[in-house]
Amino acid sequence: MNRQPLRLAIMEATRILTEAGVASPRSDAELIASHVLGVDRGRLPMVPLVDPPVIDAIGQLVNQRAKRIPLQYLTGWAALGDITVNVGAGVFVPRPETELLLEWGLKLLHGREYPVVVDLCTGSAALALAVQHARPDAVVYAVDIDAQALAWARHNADVHTDAGDTPIRLYSGDVADSTMFAELDGLVDLVLCNPPYVPEGTPVPSEVAEHDPPRAVFAEESGLAVIRHAIAAAARLLRPTGGMAIEHDDTHGSAVPALVRARRVLTDVQGHLDLAGRPRFVTALRVS
Repeated sequence: MNRQPLRLAIMEATRILTEAGVASPRSDAELIASHVLGVDRGRLPMVPLVDPPVIDAIGQLVNQRAKRIPLQYLTGWAALGDITVNVGAGVFVPRPETELLLEWGLKLLHGREYPVVVDLCTGSAALALAVQHARPDAVVYAVDIDAQALAWARHNADVHTDAGDTPIRLYSGDVADSTMFAELDGLVDLVLCNPPYVPEGTPVPSEVAEHDPPRAVFAEESGLAVIRHAIAAAARLLRPTGGMAIEHDDTHGSAVPALVRARRVLTDVQGHLDLAGRPRFVTALRVS
């Protein structure tokens, strides 16, 4: 069996993905190769030659990716913080942009013992599980309204519990329900939310348009409908000096901070940029 250079396979994969219009062709080609080989991406240079079946397996996944199927659907997982979660049809794929929101939340919790955390619109439960993994002492609540998303969240929660993490508390609920988590009113240290926020009718990449659940992506009222409810929930749930972080569309750099400032119990309102320098999330503290 004639072994072949992995480098050439990655070059060919990059070419195919570039022609298909994939946004990050080289990165995706390397991630597919590392997935097939079962090695970290950084170790690919240590694998100079591979067997033909490996080349075939890489080629099959590359052809799927060229059809704009999300890379995470092909590998079956997505990363956030120090954890990975399983993803697939019916659940929103966590994005790298949310890493910064997670970092802000964990920094806020530093020095607080046994903090209470609520993750609204949890989807795959990636945010909730990342917080719980970083803070085993935390009590982490997560909620979503979508049954398919909750099925993925339950699966991911079970995987991380089996691996030794503290279990999260997962619920079905509507962020618009003013009685949701009423027993936690004024007791929560951190509220996180990555809600549906893309304005309806906005053109989005094929990966999003054809695969992400529309309910997890788009929102009414120019993308602000769910965000309004999330802000109201945070204002109600947070304890004095508790903090909230809500992700938003890059067109919401002024609108969302203004909505937060309209809540008198919230202070120190700050907008934050993502890795590409675009407005991406807003944070605030509950007045003491």
